Amino acid sequence: MYPQQHIKRKFMIQRFHERLGEVLIFKALLVIGIFFGCAANHPQPQQDLNYSYKDDDIAEINEQILASAEMPSDPSDYLLGSGDLLQIGVFEAKELDAKVRVSSRGYITLPLIGSVLVKGLSAREAEQRIEELYRERYIKNPHVGIFIEEHFSRRVTLMGQFKNPGTYDYISKQRLLDVMALGGGLSDKAGLLVQIRKSSGSPDRHGVFFVDLDQLIKEGKSELNIKINAGDVLFVPEAGVFFVDGAVRKPGSYYIKHQTTVQEAFVEAGGLAPYANKNQAVLVRYAENDERQMIKLDLSQPATLEIELKDRDVLIAESTAFGKLVHGMGFYIGLPGVGGIGYRDPGRY
Repeated sequence: MYPQQHIKRKFMIQRFHERLGEVLIFKALLVIGIFFGCAANHPQPQQDLNYSYKDDDIAEINEQILASAEMPSDPSDYLLGSGDLLQIGVFEAKELDAKVRVSSRGYITLPLIGSVLVKGLSAREAEQRIEELYRERYIKNPHVGIFIEEHFSRRVTLMGQFKNPGTYDYISKQRLLDVMALGGGLSDKAGLLVQIRKSSGSPDRHGVFFVDLDQLIKEGKSELNIKINAGDVLFVPEAGVFFVDGAVRKPGSYYIKHQTTVQEAFVEAGGLAPYANKNQAVLVRYAENDERQMIKLDLSQPATLEIELKDRDVLIAESTAFGKLVHGMGFYIGLPGVGGIGYRDPGRY
């Protein structure tokens, strides 16, 4: 055999083997594609992490705010303030009747007894104080009535994540939930910590106080439903935000409306995707110096699932290469009547 013929024959045999290998690979991919491609087009069951979805905390809290709030309408509960015009009657001595206006310092001046501090009192409490003063020196058993002819309403201010923030008339004694109901409850972006800045003229206590609505409403700690006075300012900040990305069903940003753990974060993101590595994830956290920390998470450890997320945390569910290959391979239709085996990254769809 001539050398040229030998070389040509050797080349043809080699090419035949290459073609045979391509045919076998194609057939294998066809079987895998048809089997797993069909599976990839159907919803897959969630992984072994047993999640349960939570109700909307804000909706639940708003419902309880509006249900438990008491809106008193009895005029005797109205609080007196500077500028109010009062008609005061003493039933046992009509000559002591008087029409007076509350001064800027909160006093009124009455016959015989002089100046009386009424600012911050309800109409009924002011009646009792005046009765006591007349009883001490002049009348054995006086009966005093107060009619408010003009009421220059005192106010409270609601700021931040209320449905209807603003300044509202405060004409009667109310507690925290009552005043929050004035603003229509919380917005969807609200955190669950309320800051109450007490006015300098508050008769009970001064300063800034914080109330956890989870403890007040869900745990029933009624002592946190504190008294609110005229001039107080309520502020509800926006909830912190965390991000979930990677091999999850609904990647995106979510508000921290309550103490949110790693497990609960995956719940809000719809659970792990079928191609996820159910044992591995990464937590990206910002340190105090604004540097990012990369924390490897072992999801098979119960303690890991209970890690609490912080504002700006990024939780990334990792995927497996084989899982993405299996769920990305399929039989795809192109032009009419034309189809073929292909691959699409499941993390992009």
